[in-house]
Amino acid sequence: MGLLTRVVEEVGIPTVYVGSARDMMAQVKPPRSVFVNFPLGHQCGKPFDRELQMSIIKDALRVLSTLDEPGAIVDLPYEWGEDFGFGLGDFEYQTPPDQQPPGRKQG
Repeated sequence: MGLLTRVVEEVGIPTVYVGSARDMMAQVKPPRSVFVNFPLGHQCGKPFDRELQMSIIKDALRVLSTLDEPGAIVDLPYEWGEDFGFGLGDFEYQTPPDQQPPGRKQG
């Protein structure tokens, strides 16, 4: 995705890349990027944690409007809060609470 941000920037659209693989971000050098030390695929936080997700998005947009150094990576201070491995089955899909069938509890 970092390469895609460079292509989009070439046509005049500013971008900020939110990533969780810092070593790859450093090699690709997107025009502007923020790093969150979260599991791959969860760059904006845990499912249904809207407060955290909005904070990350707001910080990324702030970087978009203020960062002038091409290729710079800004480390965001957020923590996942628990160990995250990369094996299969680490994450279990959960239905959002507002989409639960009546009388059924999340389990």
